[in-house]
Amino acid sequence: MQHTLACLHDHGRAAVVLDTGAVTRGSGSKNEDKERSIRKWFVDQDLIDGVILLPENLFYNTTAAGVIVVLNKRKPAARKDKIVLLNASRRYKKGKPKNYLPEEDVRSLAALYLKGEPVAGELAVITQQQAEEADYNLSPERWVRQSEDTDHRSSGDLVRLANDLTENADNLWHELEPLLCRIASQADAS
Repeated sequence: MQHTLACLHDHGRAAVVLDTGAVTRGSGSKNEDKERSIRKWFVDQDLIDGVILLPENLFYNTTAAGVIVVLNKRKPAARKDKIVLLNASRRYKKGKPKNYLPEEDVRSLAALYLKGEPVAGELAVITQQQAEEADYNLSPERWVRQSEDTDHRSSGDLVRLANDLTENADNLWHELEPLLCRIASQADAS
């Protein structure tokens, strides 16, 4: 992040893709940690506009989730001393061999991020003071909780799932019906 910042113009912005540990490592440790110190400096300078948590299994070199840290040397007044945290970890489609972010989700996530207003289960906005109180842990997962029952599958996927479940239920009934008839006839005979 330091190199990217050094390359920015006075009004520059950048998005840096990193592993998730880059926004958490060293937080809560009793000793000074270099990564935590770097995050602290970026937060204290009000250079981090936001952090976006990506879904798992997007990248070819790892199945781990990543983050996008958005840097902004000249934040608009409404975003001064604030950090937008977007949890996009469930906004993906299964792909082969890797998951992917559907275009419609990319658009809606970008709109949420740009608007910068809290949305339950997806986006939080924290202050520099809150970041300090959290020992500079900037993981969107820490600030944006997604309920376990949240399901972001498309309507087409849900229709296919319903059809598969119906077919499975029909197959089970065809196997179960003769057994139930035999049990019933044996019960009647005794």
